[in-house]
Amino acid sequence: MDGRSPKARRPRSKRIPGSSKPTSDLQRRKRPVLEVRNLHASYGRKIKALQDVSLTLRAGEIVCLIGANGAGKSTLLKTISGLLWPDAGEVLFDGHRVDSLSAHRTAALGLIHVPEGRRIFPQLTVLENLEMGAFTCANAGDRRKDLRRVWDLFPVLGERGRQEGGTLSGGEQQMLAIGRALMARPRLLMLDEPSMGLAPLMVRKIFSVIRDIHRAGTPILLVEQNAQEALRIADRGYVIETGRIVREGASADLLKDPAVRAAYLGVA
Repeated sequence: MDGRSPKARRPRSKRIPGSSKPTSDLQRRKRPVLEVRNLHASYGRKIKALQDVSLTLRAGEIVCLIGANGAGKSTLLKTISGLLWPDAGEVLFDGHRVDSLSAHRTAALGLIHVPEGRRIFPQLTVLENLEMGAFTCANAGDRRKDLRRVWDLFPVLGERGRQEGGTLSGGEQQMLAIGRALMARPRLLMLDEPSMGLAPLMVRKIFSVIRDIHRAGTPILLVEQNAQEALRIADRGYVIETGRIVREGASADLLKDPAVRAAYLGVA
């Protein structure tokens, strides 16, 4: 999907905080990291946001979720991460149910959510924002190593470590939000609209970073308004409409699906 021939040499991966040791494709892909089973969620008593949603993400995968505004994409990530309680259904992370856990407990397990809108701490410095992401890591030496890796991934953040987060550009704030998530050593990284509102050059940078994180061994669940780019980097995709999954499959197949092309890719 990324244009490389089968015999092309794989580029050397950067070591990313939270990444796992390399394993064979077969080993990586047969083990479910995340399972969502028949999930229902609502806002109040009247607004049914998710209805019977099921989704699976395996180790070594990028899975994307596409859909129109208000379809339930962000609600699904919030429910998985513990920010919203489900009405029914199950969420399993590494085979263990987490649908009754609060957000800070799911984060401590390594299920890390970068929400829409970045949500950095604007009055804290770049360095302080990153340190907030490392709250589950008690070892100071490990925190320093992880910080150096984030600097390597986002050199501009290293240059602006003493600058307040709220003074960064939109793209730099998105880098900071992702860097903060990496400091938590994610075993699964969930990204909600990482390219929203960014200039094209910064969008390319963010998607390049997502590829680097994935190549280093971190599985990713990606919600993205740029459906075409999301499907290009993902292994599989799901389409959600009015709170229900209406299509799923290999990204290459969804890119060719006439209904998906017409609704989300702007191609008849």
